[in-house]
Amino acid sequence: MDDVELLCVTLLAHPDEPEATFKGRLTAFWSRLLRERPELYEQVYAEAVEFSEHQGRLGRQYMVEQPAVAELLQQLQAEGIAYAPVDWDDTYSRYEASGPEWFQIEH
Repeated sequence: MDDVELLCVTLLAHPDEPEATFKGRLTAFWSRLLRERPELYEQVYAEAVEFSEHQGRLGRQYMVEQPAVAELLQQLQAEGIAYAPVDWDDTYSRYEASGPEWFQIEH
């Protein structure tokens, strides 16, 4: 399982949405996914430690196992959470997603 490639998925806040509100929406989404789709949640490897700006909006990055990304994007769309286009060719190893800027998600 160590050779699984990861893709970076960037979730985007609504325009002008405060960080606290966006954080609350993300917490609700991930909590629901953990309860309803634990097998999908387990393929989310890491979360960026800090929020950052993407396309003029607040964003949060996640490293997700490549086979799960399409399904995760469907779940995000159904929940009304916007995301930046995924670069399907830009893959990362678990090692690359283990630096201090990433928080590994416990499963």
